[in-house]
Amino acid sequence: MSWFSGWRRGSSARSSTRPEPSAVAHLEQFVASRRGVEAFIEQPTTMTKASILLIAYDGEWTRRTVPDVAWARRFAARSGLPAYDAGVIGYPQRMRDYDSRRRPKR
Repeated sequence: MSWFSGWRRGSSARSSTRPEPSAVAHLEQFVASRRGVEAFIEQPTTMTKASILLIAYDGEWTRRTVPDVAWARRFAARSGLPAYDAGVIGYPQRMRDYDSRRRPKR
């Protein structure tokens, strides 16, 4: 049996209808503990699953895999967050600024 045997058609793991409880708890905690959070929904690709990226007013962010785009939209609506399609509008500059502030100086 080769290690490619898991790649056979139909044997791949199916996405469930719910994300891991720890992922949901993390997302809820992020929303509750930060101001100005917005949701950026990332479409699935051939290499990645759908995900939700939450970005706070200061650019701090977190990303978690979700079962599908509909779940991410429901999470954003239930949490009262504005939701954007990341592939259409891109990511805000404040996210890149936050990353560059956290990167060690050379």
